[in-house]
Amino acid sequence: MLAAALAGSLTACGFHLRGDGGHYRLPFPTMYVGLPESSPLAIDLKRNIRANGSTEVVNDPKLADGVIEVLTDPEKTRTKSILSLNSNGRVREYLLAYNIVFRVRDRLGNELLAPTQISLNRPITFNETQLLAKEQEEALLYKDMQTDLVQQMMRRMAAIKPVAALSLAPAVPVTAPRE
Repeated sequence: MLAAALAGSLTACGFHLRGDGGHYRLPFPTMYVGLPESSPLAIDLKRNIRANGSTEVVNDPKLADGVIEVLTDPEKTRTKSILSLNSNGRVREYLLAYNIVFRVRDRLGNELLAPTQISLNRPITFNETQLLAKEQEEALLYKDMQTDLVQQMMRRMAAIKPVAALSLAPAVPVTAPRE
């Protein structure tokens, strides 16, 4: 009853999570994603960037207002390690890990988001008699981690405050009126 009262009071005060249901307003009109075109993470990230409606994904970093530089590609660094063994010394659980380090720069090379690491882990039970089902479950868990990773990246990029562009126009000298 207390939980229902608390939830009711939060909704009555206008509280809502940042991002409005998974849509985040990015501070860039154009963005470049520094991942291979065929990467599942790049496809998912670009889809989420486009879905917010106000940011266009470009194929040239020189044309982008924001550049996502991926320092460690999670497709190459995802791991599967033994978490626990049964009494016979056979694997009972694995730990799946998905890790990325990325940063965001602006067109001028200013670092807007320092190298940021996001690490996700999911345990998965293992049973030799259900090998195919466990392989499918593992693939689904990696896909779930990828979706979670993209959402975390979007939240962090939405929090970026771009550096105000300094005027590069030459100053016009002010001359005193002639008498």
